[in-house]
This record gives sequence, C-alpha cells and structure tokens, in this order.
Amino acid sequence: QAQIVESGGGLVQPGGSLRLTCAAPRSILSVFTQYSLSWYRQAPGHERELVAQITDSQSTNYADAVKGRFTISKDNSRRRVYLQMNNLKPEDTAIYYCRAEIPQSGVDYWGRGTQVTVSS
Repeated sequence: QAQIVESGGGLVQPGGSLRLTCAAPRSILSVFTQYSLSWYRQAPGHERELVAQITDSQSTNYADAVKGRFTISKDNSRRRVYLQMNNLKPEDTAIYYCRAEIPQSGVDYWGRGTQVTVSS
C-alpha cells in the first residue's frame, strides 16, 4: 500500500487557523490525478466522519459543520492535498486523516493522522 502522510496539525486557540497537508509518493503520480481525495476526522468517543472531499474533476463537498470555514484543495503535480481550516472551534478538535481512493476500484489509501487541538 502506498504511504500518504499528513502534516500541519497542532494546538491552536479558538478562532485561529491551521493548514493541513497530505503528501503522496512519486510512485503513484500518474494515478494520483484519478483519485478522490478526502479529509476525515475522528474526535474522542465519536465515529470517523468525512470533513471535506475533492474529486478528480475539482468538485468539492463539505460537512455542514465546516462549511464556510474549511477549504480543500489539491495540487496534482506536487501530489498534495490541503485542508485550510479557519475560525477553528473547540468542536474541531480531532485526529485528521487524509484519504485517497479510486471509486469502484477497491484502491483506498489512508494516512495515519495528525492531531488538531483547539483550546483556549
């Protein structure tokens, strides 16, 4: 399984911002453009939930809780997907995971997560 790696998490005050980055290796560069790319999060005591998604055609969707605050984007040439998080709230505290999948193919990669903590 190809390794994808998240970075950019940390501790931030309510109202602050963070940008998460997910990086994929060169070995899947030619395939990376075909992937649906997503950010998920899992808070303590909660199920893992979809936060944001971007498709190969640049279509995006967001969880209601983050609409207007979070923005997902990707750079195919750099094999990167980003999650810009603004106006962070304590409820956003979670481990954030990157996911890359090819729909209907069974190809499904997950990162190991990066911790985001929003606290005053």
